[in-house]
Amino acid sequence: MSEPKRLHPIAVLLNIIKSIKELVIPFLLVVVIPGKNEGIPGWIQPLVISIIILFIIGNAFLQWVRFTYRIEDGEFRIESGVFVRKKRYIKFDRIHSIDISEGIIQRIFSLVKLNIETAGGSQADAVLSAISKSDAGRINAFISEGKNANNPFDKDKDEVADAAKSSSVFKQTLPQLFVMAATSGAVGVFLSGAIAFISQFDEMIPFERIFKDYEDFIEMGTIILTVFALLALLVVYVLATLSMVIKYASFTVIKTDEEIVISRGLLEKRQLTIPIHKIQGIRIMENLIRKPLGLATVYIEYAGGSMEDKESLSIMLFPLIRKRHLHEKILEILPVYETASEMTPIPKRALSRYVFRKFLYFIPIIGALIWFFRPWGYLSLLLVPLAIFWAYMQYRDAGWSIEGNLLLLSSRFFSKQTLIMHRSRIQSITYKKSWFQNRKELATISASIKSGITSRVGMVADVEEKDCLIIKSWYLPKKAVDSQ
Repeated sequence: MSEPKRLHPIAVLLNIIKSIKELVIPFLLVVVIPGKNEGIPGWIQPLVISIIILFIIGNAFLQWVRFTYRIEDGEFRIESGVFVRKKRYIKFDRIHSIDISEGIIQRIFSLVKLNIETAGGSQADAVLSAISKSDAGRINAFISEGKNANNPFDKDKDEVADAAKSSSVFKQTLPQLFVMAATSGAVGVFLSGAIAFISQFDEMIPFERIFKDYEDFIEMGTIILTVFALLALLVVYVLATLSMVIKYASFTVIKTDEEIVISRGLLEKRQLTIPIHKIQGIRIMENLIRKPLGLATVYIEYAGGSMEDKESLSIMLFPLIRKRHLHEKILEILPVYETASEMTPIPKRALSRYVFRKFLYFIPIIGALIWFFRPWGYLSLLLVPLAIFWAYMQYRDAGWSIEGNLLLLSSRFFSKQTLIMHRSRIQSITYKKSWFQNRKELATISASIKSGITSRVGMVADVEEKDCLIIKSWYLPKKAVDSQ
């Protein structure tokens, strides 16, 4: 693949769509606002719109013509730029992950989009928006083989494609996907997104007149309103659940000797290839609904991803898995992170500190509600048992464990998080204690690993001080410890 190649011509359409997304606000200002202004000739608006459309089409075509890619001398090389020529050379050993996806347009033409990422940044290092599936497969195979050999280009292409033996390790079934989506809490994100979207059009949609017309209907009583509110929430819940199922349909994890390949999606298919040696840790999440059911979601923490693609910063390894099967599956895919040790809980005397911290948050809120909304504000006193229950849940789920070269830190804010970190991947460990903790011989321990463009931090508050010293001495032979 040493000869420069262009993207499929449909990339012109994709460039146009991308430009429209970036210019949607200025375009609306030109189309909508001028209709309200006086003194502007009628021919100005069509002229401006025509110029914008011609500019977008012309720029999209020039971007396609000027964009070429090739593989040469162990590098992935891209040349682009309409007016300023840009050349980017990416060495194979610097590539962290390869993301292959199929949007609706790509699927119509049997094409794929390929993203190549090195270290985490604001955007992918190389984006091929429209190439054939065979080319994407060859690029993936060449890069995967090239990272483990000095000169893979003399091999026959079939040998390169067959070099990495793979096996399917995990597949999410459809019933499991429905359970995952129904217990994910996506309804909150879906509802807030819908409200935010509608609020952008509050000036164009006559909400006041609409609601005024329904004043008589509203006066019929709170029961009908409650029923309609519940029905609306049910519709949102169903839509949020279906969107999650569609997004993660056919979720499959395949492991090769050096990589993990994760594929999923119904309308938009994605395939993400992650080198195993780039993985920094494993994060196990259990929300309030899943934990009592013995279910969890598992994420990979790795040194890759981009701000442009938020999903690439948090890679889901198992959307939903029973805790009793977790040990077996991690042993199959990432045996270096396999652990069956029990967590060491924090001492009982730490419970009062967890409760005290919750009261620091809730008491000002309760006081303000009682002061400004009497007598209904007294109902806020019901937050007191909620605060105590929340503090107890955080106390109960806090703990730590060391097994060989693995450090496990468990904590809870809303969901329980267990972070499994290998000693060689830990960037720093921080051990600190306040004056109040010192009186009870307690301390806070935290450890960070590289994750995306930032770090993932695991922290446990009010651990036995002697336990913090054990963790510190376990880590000291490898790296210096930040202590406060």
